Amino acid sequence: MSQDPMDRYEVVIGLEVHTHLKTDSKLFSPAPVRYGDLPNHDVHPIDLAMPGVLPVLNQKVVGLAIRLGLATHSSIQERSVFSRKNYFYPDLPKGYQISQYDEPVVSDGFLDIEVPTKVNARSKKEKAETCVKRVGITRAHLEEDAGKSIHDTAVAGSDATLIDLNRAGVPLLEIVSEPDLRSASEAVAYLRSLRSILRYIDVSDADMEKGQFRCDANISLRLHGESEFGTRTEIKNLNSFASIEGAIHAEVIRQSEILDDGGQIVQATMLYDVDRNRTRVMRLKENADDYRYFDDPDLIPLQIEEAFIEAIRSELPELPEQKRVRFAEEYNLGSAEAEILVSSRSMADFFEETAQACDSAKAAANWISRDLRRELNERDLEVSDLELEPVVLAKLIRLVEDGRLTAKNARDLLPELVDRGGDPEQIMQERNLEAVSDSGLIDTLVQTVMQENGEAVELVRSGDDKPLNFLMGKVMQASQGKASPGEVRKTLVEKIKGNGTSGEVS
Repeated sequence: MSQDPMDRYEVVIGLEVHTHLKTDSKLFSPAPVRYGDLPNHDVHPIDLAMPGVLPVLNQKVVGLAIRLGLATHSSIQERSVFSRKNYFYPDLPKGYQISQYDEPVVSDGFLDIEVPTKVNARSKKEKAETCVKRVGITRAHLEEDAGKSIHDTAVAGSDATLIDLNRAGVPLLEIVSEPDLRSASEAVAYLRSLRSILRYIDVSDADMEKGQFRCDANISLRLHGESEFGTRTEIKNLNSFASIEGAIHAEVIRQSEILDDGGQIVQATMLYDVDRNRTRVMRLKENADDYRYFDDPDLIPLQIEEAFIEAIRSELPELPEQKRVRFAEEYNLGSAEAEILVSSRSMADFFEETAQACDSAKAAANWISRDLRRELNERDLEVSDLELEPVVLAKLIRLVEDGRLTAKNARDLLPELVDRGGDPEQIMQERNLEAVSDSGLIDTLVQTVMQENGEAVELVRSGDDKPLNFLMGKVMQASQGKASPGEVRKTLVEKIKGNGTSGEVS
């Protein structure tokens, strides 16, 4: 029997994403939405359901929910109702959560994602083919977040749990997908795409480290060829792409082992243990009727006018998929480059400004998708966090394109420009980095290196091109890295193999 459960079972995955909406105040109170404040400093009597208080809906959250609905091809309900979801937990001071049940703001949408096809690449150098998969979005409803329980023994002590209610009442949008996903990699692709859209349309910062983008994964297995869904379990509170992928893999293994042994899956809420890479049962799963939903008597039904919806539609920015297609066509970019450049709205804007300033979209795309992205990853930053301005990167690229600065020296300057900004031309001149363009000087350096390395020269002359890079390195070293590598290579080939034969060396 195969060791891979997916050879025997089809995995069925549906995701529930909870994302904090980008507002200054909470869903039903004027308390501020801030991150990093001292515990229990951003709390209001409305968030605690103190006697005599009444919730007041924050109008901005309605507009943000509609923005997400329009960006995901969803229906916007002109009538929407808030309900009370009743359950008791230490960080839920009301004893209920104001949410939406059977009449949400947004429903019946979809998101198209790119996923690998069944045919894998034959080698690591080949790229696996991808196809577009449509993932249905069942609903997106508004609700308030609960507080936060702190079980950290270093903070709370070995037997204590502390409660921070700063998060209580923060506006959430819960986005529920259809069970259309069939692997952990598809789930992550969907989440990355959804997170990108949320940021593009300025609905949420979706910072996973701050808990602004969290996911519950519903997972079930069925034998290949069956149409009925299996019994599902729900893994709660996954807050990183790595933990989402790991949790799904772990739960698939757990369920497949039970089914292989003739057992039955019990509907339950699961937790994922990252250190042990295992899932465990937290509690048997409740159904909707366990929450005793009923319309909140303090909030009247929400009526959304068509004019309000159309005003929001007119303000929507260009979405990632639209931008990806435009970049590929307008700037003649490959799909991989375009994918990187539209990964965030700030990155896409940075690219277009740089391309315009240096008058070379291809060069800008190369520098941003390769060199600048490396600097961002090392610092764990977004392009909007940098001191580097597009016009500065464009100037650096122009110096390289004009042959005044070698690509190597330009790459050496990039980290400094990323951290502190500055004028790359001024730095180049102050440090005497301007590229050597004097053909006579390059000719002299090449002649000297050839005389000192006669054995390597003879190998190249006899048809072995490998030592050519060695000779180039020697010339570049002699020029202190300022000679144009292209000119050095051309001169070496001409002198070793004769004029007009430079094309013979690869």
